[in-house]
Amino acid sequence: MKKALQIFVLVVAVALGFSSCKTYHKSMSNSNVYLQLTTDDVELSEPFTADATTVLVLGIDWSRLFGRIESGFVGGLPILGVPVGDQTANYALYKLMQEHPGYDCIVYPQYYKTIKAPILGTPIYSKTTVQATARLGKLKK
Repeated sequence: MKKALQIFVLVVAVALGFSSCKTYHKSMSNSNVYLQLTTDDVELSEPFTADATTVLVLGIDWSRLFGRIESGFVGGLPILGVPVGDQTANYALYKLMQEHPGYDCIVYPQYYKTIKAPILGTPIYSKTTVQATARLGKLKK
């Protein structure tokens, strides 16, 4: 019995030794380069409006998943102000930039959002519509 316990402890120690984890984290230092803009540096447009709709079935947007609706790259929109984490709002802002080429950034967007979940408010089926209104900015040369 004592021999079996020693073997068990040895096997557990070896298993823990081989399964240990080591994590390396490398990052770049933050540079001290900041862009300070004034109102003389940016030309602002009149407010523009765009809207986007997503239909989620079981929490998945199937139409964009299979590419039937163009969504574009929405991860890196140049927004001055507070960006939102809502994907539908990002789609609306992307559409806003696509409809008005020549502008460099979105300035303080405002959102009007409606969510319709007809099946007892559950996320089985939901339709989200976001109307985004914002001024667009163009850097002066």
